[in-house]
Amino acid sequence: MKNPQVVEAVTRRWRAALFLFMLATGVSMASWVARTPAVRDALEVSTGAMGLVLFGLSIGSMAGVLASGGLVRRHGGRLVITVGAVLLVAGLLVIAGGAALEVSGGVFGGLALFGAGMGLAEVAFNIEGAAVERTVGRPVLPVLHGCFSLGTVVGALLGMGLTAVRFPVGWHLAAVALAVAAAGVWTVRAVPAGTGRESAVTGDAESRGGDRARGVRGQLAVWRDRRLVLIGLIVLAMAFAEGSANDWLPLLMVDGHGTGATAGSLTFMLFAVAMTTGRFTGGPLLVRYSPAAVVRASAVVAAVGVALVIFSDSALLAGAAVVLWGLGASLGFPVTISAAGEGAGPGDASARVAAVSTAGYAAFLVGPPSLGFLADHVGLRNAMVVVLVLLGGAALITGALRRRPGAPVSEVPASQPDLV
Repeated sequence: MKNPQVVEAVTRRWRAALFLFMLATGVSMASWVARTPAVRDALEVSTGAMGLVLFGLSIGSMAGVLASGGLVRRHGGRLVITVGAVLLVAGLLVIAGGAALEVSGGVFGGLALFGAGMGLAEVAFNIEGAAVERTVGRPVLPVLHGCFSLGTVVGALLGMGLTAVRFPVGWHLAAVALAVAAAGVWTVRAVPAGTGRESAVTGDAESRGGDRARGVRGQLAVWRDRRLVLIGLIVLAMAFAEGSANDWLPLLMVDGHGTGATAGSLTFMLFAVAMTTGRFTGGPLLVRYSPAAVVRASAVVAAVGVALVIFSDSALLAGAAVVLWGLGASLGFPVTISAAGEGAGPGDASARVAAVSTAGYAAFLVGPPSLGFLADHVGLRNAMVVVLVLLGGAALITGALRRRPGAPVSEVPASQPDLV
């Protein structure tokens, strides 16, 4: 018989550990983004070449995201988080070395490692967070993602300050790597073993192999649903809008509006604050209004912000408009992912959520770097018209997010860990 007080204490530590490491990953991501102008100048590359460098992050992240689910099913979330943390720290150190030595290939390779670590940890953390929710009976995932956004605010502030005093970017990222390593050690020790591991709930190897085969077919079959296709298009647009700001916002202000590097970092910080605010305060909106109405309004607000950044010749107005961009983009991803699993059985819900998540991550990670190639021909401000068009399209099809009458909100299943 498990002691309820012991279980509660372990669960609190488990939850706090997840919050801490999500905060740390947000700090690390924002630290990199805030210093992209300094890295670009150190490497002495064009905007298009910087887009190629950024593809290292995209490739690594997508590889991590696609591999994470299967690894969690076989080995549990704790091991996957451990591997993700190691790759993330190693990536930061390689990026720091590449920037200090002015080697583009080093930065590319470091970003690939960093992205792989982020991708592995991202899926595992969602599975862990869902398990905590079932244990405590209260929402955890919104705050978990809010902690990442809060970390981006802290990282942006740190990056802005160190940019202002011309602190070497290599030493900056190396220090962040050490902080993330410390958070990772504490997190791994606090996370119980077994979360999400299929062997805890399935029989022999043959049944597990059959489950994997059915999972692959299921991932393809779900796209026959027209509603899910529309939801996938919405998440693609909203994730693209968020990812474009993460990848390009400091450079957009520096190159497109003639601001200094410190002002570029400040602008990204404003975006991060807006994202954090939207995620921590969006719950009441979703209770009062439908998901379709919330995402439609979000897309319009984000589109207004992006339009002002593109077409306004005032750097001050463009910087202020970034707040609208961040607020509008903040709820798109979580709301569409939730809608994808509604009205389906547990297995179908898992396949639907995984399919839409993959589309969202692809848009978030792979799409925005391609804007660098377009920017070489039309400029970075004009390249952002792609984001504006996608947001406008998303606002027109948000009816797909309307809840079906009587449809329950489905949960993605994951096995419970051993708490004691």
